[in-house]
Amino acid sequence: MLQGFEDLECYKAAREIRKAASAFCKTLPNDERYRLTDQLVRATRSVTANIAEGYGRHHHQENLQYLRQARGSLYESLEHYHTALDENYLSADEHQTASASIENALRILNGYIRYIKSCRK
Repeated sequence: MLQGFEDLECYKAAREIRKAASAFCKTLPNDERYRLTDQLVRATRSVTANIAEGYGRHHHQENLQYLRQARGSLYESLEHYHTALDENYLSADEHQTASASIENALRILNGYIRYIKSCRK
């Protein structure tokens, strides 16, 4: 039984992505502090924040809006990892690991979105 948004599998997956992104950003050069670092941190924080805010709305349609925002932020995060790869800030293996985590989170989040849609009917 869910006791809060922290129990949602999509939140747990997104939280791991956020923590990994934060650790990765600490390895980036200082000249990326207000560019890639800021964008990646904001995008990954947006995922968990939107899942939490949607959960708190207690109305299926509003929750779906926030879950869709979270999904968009996951895709944005993936693009920032593509940029990091292109700029040689991470290896192909590191990029693959990050991409796989994001794709897994997307799969889980899409399942939750389908569930919420079914509840509203």
